[in-house]
Amino acid sequence: MEQKILGLHHITAIATDAQRNYDFYTKVLGLRLVKKTVNFDDPGTYHFYYGDAVGSPGSILTFFPWEGIRKGHVGTGIASEIGYAVPKGSLPFWADRLGTQKVKQGKIGERFGEQYLPLEDSDGLLLQLVEAAEQDKRAPWTTDGLDANVAIKGFHGVVLTVRNLAPTAKVLTDVLGYRLLQQEGNRFRFITDAIATANIVDVMEEPTGHGAVNAGGTNHHIAFRVPNEEVLMAFREKVLQAGLHITEKIDRNYFYSLYFREPGGILFEIATDNPGFVTDETFEELGKNLMLPVQYEGKRKQIEAVLPVLR
Repeated sequence: MEQKILGLHHITAIATDAQRNYDFYTKVLGLRLVKKTVNFDDPGTYHFYYGDAVGSPGSILTFFPWEGIRKGHVGTGIASEIGYAVPKGSLPFWADRLGTQKVKQGKIGERFGEQYLPLEDSDGLLLQLVEAAEQDKRAPWTTDGLDANVAIKGFHGVVLTVRNLAPTAKVLTDVLGYRLLQQEGNRFRFITDAIATANIVDVMEEPTGHGAVNAGGTNHHIAFRVPNEEVLMAFREKVLQAGLHITEKIDRNYFYSLYFREPGGILFEIATDNPGFVTDETFEELGKNLMLPVQYEGKRKQIEAVLPVLR
């Protein structure tokens, strides 16, 4: 089997308020909550998964909504911005919609020949909606007011901010199989040809930049996609051969994972497509129930008592 990274699998960020986070991503951006579970290391905190109809890899943005956590800020050593792909011609619609919803946004601009609209979520997490240069054939999750002509398709890419480009670029190219596509100023675009979507990583080099504070409104880690555990473990060997520390395989119920920090300090994950999100709920039920990992099922009442009630 050819061992390739298939672009982004998911991105995980930190929120400060569960209800506000849920409202923004489901009611403003129109994504589907495909899984409502808990942080495996902190079961008193939710772990939300938002994506397309089934939470396809390349569409999944997840959150740890730690109630009351301090506000973070972007800087070096962090995944600083998330790009979502939207249909061509839809950005004026989104600018109007976000304006009506009083969402903080910038002006429509152009980068690498693509139109984009920058915005911030309810915690200040930096996002952008991008009209991708290549045709995106992914079917979006649609809702009232957000049909297939405007709805978010999934990820376009992610931005990493580092002080020194070279070590991070070496991991992207030599370990993960990306290639440098183009440069604009201090922004370097890397792409994998293994897949046509969610396949872009932009690296911003800021030699004198201040270090990020990883708290509310920032990204915790980014996950790269592989099809199965065989390929996952092959990449573990590649990371080790590059001289980087990497975890053992971890079962996250909906995928299997490995974690390592690239030289710029950003936490990378490699995650499998299998088994997916319909293992413990039907398609129709996705996101409606609190799903607990087996080790916490015996403490369901105690956990439910401390989690905020979602309206």
